[in-house]
Amino acid sequence: MEHLTKATFLEKVFDYENKQEWEFNGELPAIIDFYADWCGPCKMVAPILEELAEEYKGKVDIYKVDTEAEQELAAVFGIRSIPSILFIPKGDKPQMAAGALPKESFVQAINEILLSEAPVENN
Repeated sequence: MEHLTKATFLEKVFDYENKQEWEFNGELPAIIDFYADWCGPCKMVAPILEELAEEYKGKVDIYKVDTEAEQELAAVFGIRSIPSILFIPKGDKPQMAAGALPKESFVQAINEILLSEAPVENN
């Protein structure tokens, strides 16, 4: 699991300084955990994400952003409460979830949002 700085975020996730529209730079779908060291619920989520990083290695990238150190990234995404989890599918818009999710919720989101073959079109 990699901790992102603004520079690595711009490179690996989204270059918000040069692009107006969302354009994901990653090779794999991703999860970004916006957290802080002092946050109790964040500490509950951390070991779950460690496990998922192993279980989904090669399928999903899992990143962490320390909102204290990277306040600009937190502001760009309007992070008001932590933990906030950003799910980023390969060819679709990212989705944000707030709060400490149980492992089952992460697995469901990974399978439904990140690893689903194609978005379903509603006509």
